Amino acid sequence: MPSNTLKTLIGFLRSVVERRAPFSATSASVDDIYNYLKIENLFATSGQPDEHEFGLVRDAGYETVINLAPRSVLENSLTNESALLTDLGMNYIHIPVDFMKPTEEDFATFVRSLEENAGRNVWLHCAANMRASAFTYRYRRSVLGEDEETARADLHKIWEPFGVWKKFIAQ
Repeated sequence: MPSNTLKTLIGFLRSVVERRAPFSATSASVDDIYNYLKIENLFATSGQPDEHEFGLVRDAGYETVINLAPRSVLENSLTNESALLTDLGMNYIHIPVDFMKPTEEDFATFVRSLEENAGRNVWLHCAANMRASAFTYRYRRSVLGEDEETARADLHKIWEPFGVWKKFIAQ
């Protein structure tokens, strides 16, 4: 397994434990959010932010949050994410993508959501930034027509897709 993929999986498990521990650390900036990656001139991606971190996201100027993770303890999701973001004055879009079965409909909904939020600062996340980085890669290649090497380098900062995800990004 490639080292960035292993790092992402271990980091995700650590974030699940930390979220439920009474002694979890507090992020000081968006740069500290799990698996944060800024895609220049596009949007930012990350793993699941916590309540405090969403305040940092808003304070950094992001207006719309797109969440690709289903609501589940296994996904380390916030059960109140929609209400939390509404209270913060942010737009929330939830596209629950099954990790074992990403679909063309999921991707089309994602593209439509980005088009509907053109001109807004968007924060894209999922549980570990695996779905989000794969969707970002595919969007950059198939919709924006960006350079393969640049898009792939950003994707590989998070992980190297395998199985259904390798097939999904190749479409």
